[in-house]
Amino acid sequence: MLFNSYEFIFVFLPLVFAAYYLLNAGKLYRGAQIVLVLASLFFYSWWKVRYLPLILGSVLVNYGLGTILSKEGFNWKINRKALMIAGIIFNLSLLGYYKYTDFLIENINLLFAGHIKTMGILLPLGISFFTFQQITYLVDAYRGETREYDFLRYALFVTFFPQLIAGPIVHHKEMMPQFEDRASQNINYAKIATGVFVFVIGLFKKVVIADTFAVWATYGFDTAGQLTFIEAWITSLSYTFQLYFDFSAYSDMAIGAALLFNI
Repeated sequence: MLFNSYEFIFVFLPLVFAAYYLLNAGKLYRGAQIVLVLASLFFYSWWKVRYLPLILGSVLVNYGLGTILSKEGFNWKINRKALMIAGIIFNLSLLGYYKYTDFLIENINLLFAGHIKTMGILLPLGISFFTFQQITYLVDAYRGETREYDFLRYALFVTFFPQLIAGPIVHHKEMMPQFEDRASQNINYAKIATGVFVFVIGLFKKVVIADTFAVWATYGFDTAGQLTFIEAWITSLSYTFQLYFDFSAYSDMAIGAALLFNI
């Protein structure tokens, strides 16, 4: 689900916003956090629901490992460093499987004239972001720099939808206190106004600027063989500005959407 899609702007975001603050107004703070987690998982699975078990499994495993690592005097006789390394290997293995399996098969075929069939693996959205985010959490848990968080807040920390698909990689020390702060769970009209303002700026950058440059860039690359010197430069610069304003627009819309929830 894209931030500039009709489904996100007119259905998803207003419904989640209303449900979150209605539950908080009734002092159902846990219920409001559950709504955010479920909404974030729905947001993630909108593209491919088959990848929902992937992120759920990743969250469960890392939460379990982080809980063990953060508990001093845990009864099991374990090597904490080995457990941390196992957690890092688990996360990197998931990332490596989805990002590099087909790449390795193609190169093996190229080097040895093989005919191994590629697996056609689609890269799950946001896997790099939520993988490295959880690796940093495990390392901090090993160092004793985390405290014991409940599963709900940890799941929200990993899956919070404004930063789930394309980052940024956020730190638990930045996010967890905001999710726990009662003041941040009440409507803050100044933050909502700022959030809407920043989101609209991002929407303008995406729809008006980036998508316009995309038309010119696409046309130029589709007719690359017939371009003049000036037209080739225009095409290259259009692609450059398309990328810049796409990322800039995403950043603004992510910040704006998060501010609606006092984050």
